[in-house]
Amino acid sequence: MGKVKTEYVCQSCGYSSVKWRGRCPGCNSWNTLAEERLYEPTSSPPLRTFIGESSSSPSSLTDVDTSTCSRYSTGMEELDRVLGGGMVSGSVVLVGGDPGIGKSTLLLQAMGAVAKDGRTVLYVSGEESARQIRMRAERLGVTTPGLLVWTEILAERIAEKLKELKPSAVVVDSVQTLYSSAFSSSPGSVTQVREVTALLVSTAKTLEMPLFLIGHVTKDGSIAGPRVLEHMVDTVLYFEGSSGHTYRILRAVKNRYGSVMEIGVFEMVDRGLREVKNPSEIFLAERPQGSSGSAVTASLEGTRVVLVEIQALVSPSYLGMPRRTVVGLDPSRVALTGAVLEKKAGIRLLNHDIFVKVAGGIKVDEPAVDIAVVAALASNFLDKPVRQDTVLFGEVGLAGEVRGVTQTLQRIKEAEKLGFKRCILPEDCLKTTSTMNTDVTIEGVRTVKEAIDVLFD
Repeated sequence: MGKVKTEYVCQSCGYSSVKWRGRCPGCNSWNTLAEERLYEPTSSPPLRTFIGESSSSPSSLTDVDTSTCSRYSTGMEELDRVLGGGMVSGSVVLVGGDPGIGKSTLLLQAMGAVAKDGRTVLYVSGEESARQIRMRAERLGVTTPGLLVWTEILAERIAEKLKELKPSAVVVDSVQTLYSSAFSSSPGSVTQVREVTALLVSTAKTLEMPLFLIGHVTKDGSIAGPRVLEHMVDTVLYFEGSSGHTYRILRAVKNRYGSVMEIGVFEMVDRGLREVKNPSEIFLAERPQGSSGSAVTASLEGTRVVLVEIQALVSPSYLGMPRRTVVGLDPSRVALTGAVLEKKAGIRLLNHDIFVKVAGGIKVDEPAVDIAVVAALASNFLDKPVRQDTVLFGEVGLAGEVRGVTQTLQRIKEAEKLGFKRCILPEDCLKTTSTMNTDVTIEGVRTVKEAIDVLFD
């Protein structure tokens, strides 16, 4: 054993210091530096191998064999959609989310479906006993002999068991509970999380097996541990939702094997998570009838069009600085949209409180929802409801123009499927709908002022 070295490491970002600090210089967090004792090895450790086969010399890209890189389904279409079409051999997926949101439930159901196809799946838990996992599996209806359950927190032992069993897929719940015997710091520390993840990633890459790591999140919603943890894996998924809603959104923020724009929608029921095949119908189920401040837009989430309701409330403010509260949208874009609405359409919002949200608990980042925000704000300010059968989409520029968006036909078809009869879109998108056979009345607008005149004439 080598020389003992003491460091103070930030538990949020991984910043290390030789002395304790009240505030971390790396992430400006208070009271996050913890003492960790490290042992300097007397000899250099062996290099980890992150690939199954290493070549002695560079080879041409066209000569690389990809026939063994198979992709197979998890048994859940929504999860496959977010992963880019299914699990990839040798891929490492990090799943984060708030406590109790359903991360373990999601992966237990998915691995149960994989095991039904005759594959061997290993579920390693450092938080629950085998009896607890069995009770939860019975409630979820997962009773497959091919699903192996193991309670273990020593990373080296897990790596050896993976080499012995060579399962088709592995789940580790959670990575913060594991530790490596090569380090004296406690489980969950930055050093342990980083080194344990590196060991498991190396093993998964060598054995060409999909590996799912469940990670805890901090108060601000990011995955606990150093940011390098997200760079070491192939895919990072966030499971979003709130206690007030039964619906859960699975979103990818990094994916080396697919798009990061896809989302998966689930509903939490008494027997686990149920896939939502048509999320648009769910998000519009409780839309108020004949109420001002409500507008429906067609948002593109990866390859899927989702119809969501934008709600706005505009009320006179008696404060020196009126409030601007936004839920589910980018607050900066909403502020810019409100400024354009005031400048170009003559709707005075300067001395009004503005509250804007996306109904259903979903987050929307696409610029195509700008015109729906304009419609909802103007509707509530004028106290005139938008027609129930109207859907809007289009980006709003600072000059007050309504800019074109992509996938126009796909958005209109989704709106028609749910019974909408009128679509207001940018005029530049009309040329793509000239050959479209639809019963939806399509109206093109060039400016914000023109859109308001069309909506409330």
